Amino acid sequence: MSVGFFPQHGRIVGALMMRELITRYGREGLGFLWLIGEPLMFCLGVLLMWHIIKPDYEHGVRLGPFVMTGYMALLLMRHQISYSLSAIQANIGLLHHRRVTVLHLYLARNLLEFGGATGAFVIVYAFLAGLGQVSAPHDWLLLYGGWLLLGWMSMGLAIMLSALALRSDVMERVIPLLTYALIPVSGVFFMVSWIPPPYQDVYLLLPFPHPIEMIRAGVFGEFVATRYDALYALGWSAVFNFAGLILLAGAKDRIDAE
Repeated sequence: MSVGFFPQHGRIVGALMMRELITRYGREGLGFLWLIGEPLMFCLGVLLMWHIIKPDYEHGVRLGPFVMTGYMALLLMRHQISYSLSAIQANIGLLHHRRVTVLHLYLARNLLEFGGATGAFVIVYAFLAGLGQVSAPHDWLLLYGGWLLLGWMSMGLAIMLSALALRSDVMERVIPLLTYALIPVSGVFFMVSWIPPPYQDVYLLLPFPHPIEMIRAGVFGEFVATRYDALYALGWSAVFNFAGLILLAGAKDRIDAE
């Protein structure tokens, strides 16, 4: 592997990200700010709705930061999956360039969505802090680690599902519906400690709640009970990414036929 391997591919992915920003949001008006503004408006809307219909505290947890951590995590996962599904069709012409690969297209879209969701998360956090709804994170390392782990897990899942969609038209139509299943299986609107104890270990066999619990542990600290296994989630993230790459390589004939 040459010294310039990573810089070369980094430049390709960076150029694709810039192209994606321009084609998706245009050069005029707010432009690329919509990358942050879109998830930001969704999150603020959900926060307002929950503030109207729910009490200030749920199971002893303050509503604002609880909804923020859950809904931003859900947006990150769903946006990475939904935008990955159309990555090939929207950029098929770019594959005629010898240096541009399918993986570059997926990396560019996933990194864009991760960056947009991260920016929106920071702004919503600052907004709630200004209202006195949330204090500074109790554990920055846990917060960063959980968010990065969630982004990597979501990217692996997005690539894996996109590769399956390339193989089957039925899967292409079913996957957007399956993303709604992320609401109950990920635990974005409830915490593991709220589940009856006999079922908590069974629920934690799913990989998705672990990074979200890490994020909440970083925000709330030891004052709120959280359960997670970072290594378990890390292992599942590696499996998702590896399986996605294998499935993508196996679907090369479908991509060439596009």
